[in-house]
Formats: sequence, structure tokens, C-alpha cells
Amino acid sequence: MPLIPPALDDRSYDDLVQEMLANIPAHTPEWSNPQAGDPGRTLIELFAWLADTILYRANLIPERQRIAFLKLIGQTLQPAAAAQGLIALSQAPSATVPRGIVAGASVTGALTFETLGEVDILPVTAQAYIKAPMPQDSTNATLSLLSGLKQLYNLPALPSGYQTTPVFTSNLADPNGIDLQAGTIDQCLWIALFAGTGIAPSDIATAIGGANGQRILSIGFVPSLPATSPLTPAGGTATAPQATWQMSGPPDPKGQPVYNALTVIADEDSTSGLTQAGVVRLIVPQAVNIGAPTNSVTTDMQAGVGPKPPRIDDPKLAARLVTWVRLNAQSALSVGWLGINAVGIDQRTTYNSVVIGVSNGNPNQQFSLGQTQIDPETFQLQVYMPGFGYALWQQVDDLAVLQGPLWAYRLDPEAGIVSFGNQLQGMIPPVGQRVLVLQMRAGGGSAGNLPAASLAGITAKDATGAPVGQLTVVQPIPTTGGADSETLDQAQQRIPAMLRHQGRAVTAGDYQTLAESMPGANLGRVAVLPLFKPQTMANNVPGVVSVMVIPNKEGVAQPCPRADRTLLQSVYHYLSPLAPATAEMYVIGSDYVGVGVSVGIEVRAGYGLMQVAQAVETALRNYLWPIAPGGLDNGGWELGRNVRSLELEVVVSKVPGVVEVDCLLLFSALANGGFQLLPTDANGRSELTLQSWQLVELQQVVVTTESDGTTAHCVQTLTPPAQPDPSVAVPVVPKVC
Repeated sequence: MPLIPPALDDRSYDDLVQEMLANIPAHTPEWSNPQAGDPGRTLIELFAWLADTILYRANLIPERQRIAFLKLIGQTLQPAAAAQGLIALSQAPSATVPRGIVAGASVTGALTFETLGEVDILPVTAQAYIKAPMPQDSTNATLSLLSGLKQLYNLPALPSGYQTTPVFTSNLADPNGIDLQAGTIDQCLWIALFAGTGIAPSDIATAIGGANGQRILSIGFVPSLPATSPLTPAGGTATAPQATWQMSGPPDPKGQPVYNALTVIADEDSTSGLTQAGVVRLIVPQAVNIGAPTNSVTTDMQAGVGPKPPRIDDPKLAARLVTWVRLNAQSALSVGWLGINAVGIDQRTTYNSVVIGVSNGNPNQQFSLGQTQIDPETFQLQVYMPGFGYALWQQVDDLAVLQGPLWAYRLDPEAGIVSFGNQLQGMIPPVGQRVLVLQMRAGGGSAGNLPAASLAGITAKDATGAPVGQLTVVQPIPTTGGADSETLDQAQQRIPAMLRHQGRAVTAGDYQTLAESMPGANLGRVAVLPLFKPQTMANNVPGVVSVMVIPNKEGVAQPCPRADRTLLQSVYHYLSPLAPATAEMYVIGSDYVGVGVSVGIEVRAGYGLMQVAQAVETALRNYLWPIAPGGLDNGGWELGRNVRSLELEVVVSKVPGVVEVDCLLLFSALANGGFQLLPTDANGRSELTLQSWQLVELQQVVVTTESDGTTAHCVQTLTPPAQPDPSVAVPVVPKVC
């Protein structure tokens, strides 16, 4: 929205007249007929007119002065951020030729999204497999079988048994991921490409690598990024994993597998080297180099052995196999999801060739785009220039810094307004000539943050403009990053900080302010730790700054909010270009120290025991909560602040219905899930010590209300809550004689 000043008094002329008429019975009850034309009514209307002019001038200050200042420094409201995600497409099972679709296809669901790039939809279906190592008990049970296989294949050592295990079968990302180093015996992820039922695999190989030109295989990739430690940083030492892509070809004359390296189109790899969710685009080899070793042990006794692809024992499925794509990891790599024919999406709509007005030749002209929340990076504007035709003009941040009649304009992306210069600072569009938006993408907002599997349809066209129908959509991950446009109050709070840091992170306050303003992050708290290096947990390390981020969470129910690796990396990539080149910056999650509390209270007569006990627990959790409303200042528990039993007693004593706090004991949480009572001093007080980078997590509270006035009134031993039984209930067939 544009910067519109609020009204201090929004009463109109008619409102003032009606208000004075309503007061007549209270002050002059004898005046019973104040109709239009009456002298008294004329005086009322006169004073209403005078009051209306005064209110008009009063409404010009003070907000108008503040907004005029914002305009003076060239500041506008920030536009909405668009949620982004990933989808995978597939043709009908009977398809035999690839279909290419251009960017801008409309993806439908709860909201409308658009594809961000072109994609070749190959006429194949895919299933990912791994060679999963045999469980230890199974290995022991099959030891004799493996010994026999060693002799059968004349192997020098005992073979490693594996199970051909399909992964990502639900078309949703696996939150735990597949560790290619520890979870497979060959450090590989295998993607089987299948033809449709009744279609010869050789025909599909010809279609995707034949004479009509090689196709592009678009593979959607979602890494699994579990945090191995609360202080595992994003950035700094992060490196892309070493991995290669290969496609199997026809075996050599000796029956050995042949793998052809696939070329990654580097400038179209939105995964940044398999470090983030995105699409890897691979060039498919020629048809003569596409194939797969046999899966039948009757044809090849060593099918699936050694470097060969995993064996598929379903003959109907194996008969449809076209080729294998192998992702071979030479370093640590965990995969959360992988699929073919993938493309990125965001929650915007594209508009092309829109005439927004005709120049009248006046300086400082403004044109409305008809849309708000514009993406400035993809916005292109043309003006018809006599003798040149439609010419592309340049988008600038500030027209006032220009010198001379340059072909430039300024875009307010939030309000959807284009401004031109005055011939001294930027050229005035020629009088009578059209102003045309060649391309703009508009949309966004927090409503675009949808769960996985929310998008189900697509309307797409190929390069000729012909519609491409019968496409199936799979959305494996949620769409994230959507944020609403900035409000006027938010802008007035942000702009003073912006004037201080000027878009650069130098001081600790700069890092905090910039991280908090990251669109779509939904952060509950940002804490900056200067000179703290998380890998060694050392303070006073020159040149190092660590930014701790905690996501927002409603309520104060356990567990405390924790940032995942995706959030940490997003914040790091946002802050990294703003930090000095000499700064060693890390973005880290919160390191919690578990604590348990046992408290004994005396309840005032007339209050329910259970209600007061629940209120005591809620008060303690609110006070120790890491984000608002926790801590002394309601901004979250202070980093490194020790937890003192006496302090918590004060919190409990303020709960309505508590007459007296008889005792309060602190317990430290152990790694095995248990608790250890902290020692007390001579006055019965205890304290949990925290390091400068740590926060407290209240894991268990026990409140007893049967007072006897002693510390024995408190529970002396806490036990962790019972965990659900992970085993699966199955019927047991009784033994009968």
C-alpha cells in the first residue's frame, strides 16, 4: 500500500452536524424542530463547517510530517515475499515422447503458483532405490548363505549382503533422510527409469536421446540437514558434497556395467551443489549410450553383484526398465527426497505486455501498475521512443541521484507505482507516448506457506504455445518463505535502524536487526554473540561473530523451539552478503540445558488444587521460555543467565491462590533422560549454572499441594515421562499339541 497518513479525527462535516443535533434534547429541550432552514440549524451547520476545516488541518500533523520525512529519504514499504517450493511432473502412463513446457505454468491448489523455469517432461516414471546393508541379526542368520555366495561367485572375501530397498515411495520428503555414506553399502542412490506398461524400453531410450536432440533430465533434490549438535553452524566451513551423476548404458561384451557421466548444467543448478532444495538439470546422453544390465539371474548369474545396479526381482517391473541414474557420493551426503521432471515454483503471477498509461509530458509522472507486491528483480518496463520504437528503460533506486535526462524510472514494488524524472534527474517520457510493462510478476504473502501435497493441478504450454495436458503434479515438500507486506507501523520501526546500518552488518545490533527483518523467516528471537566460535565454544576469538536464531512458536508447551538446518542456512545466506569480508560469521541454533522443578505450595481456601498447580506450572514455563514472553523483560530467557531456585519461588508466590511456597528444588536433566537433584546451600537454595551461549529448557514440573511446611514436602526424585512403546502389536499364534 502507499504511505497514507492516518486521520487524528476522522469525523466528517455530516458527522459533526448529526452530533450537535443529537445534543439538542440535553441542552435545549424546548427546541423541538431543528429542520433545515431554521436559523439555529444554520448556526449548527456553520460551526460544523468551521470545525471540519480545523480537523482537516489537524489531521495533517504529526503523522503527515513523519510520512513526508519517509518519502524525503526515499523509503517505501517492503513488498510481500512469495512462498517457494518444488514440484515433480509426469505424463500419462501411455506417453512415448518428451513434452517440454515453458516457465510460467500455473500450478493450482489452495493457492495458485507458477513454475520458475522450463522443464522437459520425459515419458518415464522413476523409483529410487538403495543397496541397504543387511541388519546385524539378519547378517548372522544368513552367514551360511553369504559363504555359499562367496564360493558361487569365486569371490576373494565374504560378500556384503544388501537389500534392494525402494525409498521415497510416498512422494513426500523423508524427514530423517537417507545417509548415502552410512545407510548404503555402496554410497550410491539409484534411480530406475521405467517405460509405461506395454511400451518397449528401447523406444523410450530413442525418444529421450534420439535424433531430435538430446533432452534435459531435471532432478528435484531435497537434502536432509539434521543438526548434529545445537551449535552446528550454518556457513563458514560449509562445503558442497563431492558427488557425481551417471547413467547406465548397455553392458560391455563381457557383461560388465557401463556408466556414462552426466553433465550438470552449472548455471541452472538451483541446489548450489546439492546443499539446498532445488533442481539439478542433467544432459541425457545419446540413445546408443542408454541402457541397463539385465536383472534376470537366468541370463546373468551375477545380476546385481558388485558395481551393478540393485537387482529388481519383480519380472514385470524389470521388463519396463529403461536405464539407471546413479548418484555416487564421495563425501557425506544425506538425501531427503529425489524425483525426476522437477521444477521450482513460487506464489506469483506473471503479466506480460501491459500498457499502464500515456505520458502527458509533465515532470515527476507516476503510473499505477494495476497490481501490487511486484517482484523488482523480474520487472521490465519499456517506453515508446520516437525513432527507436519501444525501448527498455533502467530501474534505479533513487531518481534524485541521476544527472541529466537518463532513461530511468523508480519502482515502488509494494504499492505497484512507477515514477519518472523531471528531465534534470531522469528523463520525462515523450508526450503522448505509451508506457508499457514488458514483464512483471506480482503476488506473495504468508498464505502461500502450504504443507506438502497441497498442489495437485497444472495448466502448462509448450514452446509453441500449445497446451500440454494430462500432467500429474507431486509436491514433496512444503512451500516456505512467504511473508505479508510491511505495514506502516513496521516501516516506522524499521527505517531508523536501516538508517543506522545502511544495509551492512557491522555492529551486533546490525546483525540482529537485519536477521529479524528477513522476509518469511518467522523468527521468534535473534541473539548475537560477538567473538564466539561455536565449533570450539571459545569466547574472545577475534573476527568471529555468531548469530543465534530461534524460530517462533505459539504457546509454551515443551519442547522449546529449535531451528533446523534449513532455517540456519537460509539466515546465513541472507546475512552473508551484508557482513564485512573480514568477518567470520556463523549462524547457530540454541543450546538448551534441561532442568526439572519440584515445588511444594500451600493453596488458599476456595481455590481448586488442580487449577492452582496447573497455574504454577504455566507460570514457571512462561518465565523460563526462551522467546517472548519469557525472561525478566518478556523477550525470552537471557543467554547464560543461571536459574536460581529463590527466583523461581518468587514467580510461584505471585500465582493467584498460592499462600506460601514451602519448598522448591532444582534438578539437572541427564543425557539418559533422568534427573539429578542439584545440591542446596545452608538456606536450602540451589542454582543451575549456564554457559554464556546456553538457554534453559524446563522439561518437567511437579507441584505438590499437601503442605507440611518442610522441604520434604517436595518430591525428591523426578522421573522422565513414560515414552510410548515403539513396538508394533501383532497377534501371536498359540502353540497347540
